[in-house]
Amino acid sequence: MRALNTAATGMQAQQLNVEVIANNIANMNTTGFKRQRAEFQDLLYQNVERMGVTSSDAGTIVPTGVQVGVGVKAGSVYRVTEQGGIIQSTNAYDMAIQGEGYYIVQMPDGRDAYTRAGNFSLSPEGQIVTEDGFVVAPGISVPQDALSVSINREGVVQAIMPDGSAPQDVGAIELARFVNPAGLEAIGDNLFLETPASGTANRGQPGAIGFGTIQQGFLETSNVNAVTEISSLITAQRAYEMNSKVITTTDEMLRSASNLR
Repeated sequence: MRALNTAATGMQAQQLNVEVIANNIANMNTTGFKRQRAEFQDLLYQNVERMGVTSSDAGTIVPTGVQVGVGVKAGSVYRVTEQGGIIQSTNAYDMAIQGEGYYIVQMPDGRDAYTRAGNFSLSPEGQIVTEDGFVVAPGISVPQDALSVSINREGVVQAIMPDGSAPQDVGAIELARFVNPAGLEAIGDNLFLETPASGTANRGQPGAIGFGTIQQGFLETSNVNAVTEISSLITAQRAYEMNSKVITTTDEMLRSASNLR
């Protein structure tokens, strides 16, 4: 019976769905995390009687035919890139992007990675770096004797010096935009890599047309909605149970057929 295999594909699909939801919930408090959504497609169909064929010598046509589906498969796991919430922090080097764009991170192997997580710090050399010590482009160095720093909405970093002189410009944060940000490849540690699906990075300054602005002393939170995820989890659980019920019912039907005398 086809129902056994069909229901099995349904259970596998819902297992993937629950795994995606579990990852979302696990990262509810991850800075800059973007939730994901599993999407599915129906599998091939078996044509028992094809629609549109002639059913008699008089030229009558079968209007609908008989097609039986064989289950479901995962189509994609889509990343939802909508803005997360903004919360205030106590770190002067924390930055939140209000709007479009990603921070550019210079990886040790020479590649550029991208992130929405703006929980930055200073390296021993005075450079603005990520939690893992990766330099944030374009590589801004704060003077060792600076009393504090100020970062405006356009990403310009100014150092307040002890001699009471005017604030000193030490650089400006760069952002990158993508035609299809959902096509970025996640590599962990809140970092993404450019792919052919995402398109080439378009660099620019915060506040420019199409780019978001910088909020110093704030962080972007995860865009995971707990209520939505729990509702989706319950729906996935019920779908899994219904598919398992189909397998049980099919097994009972096969048992009845095998017991015929």
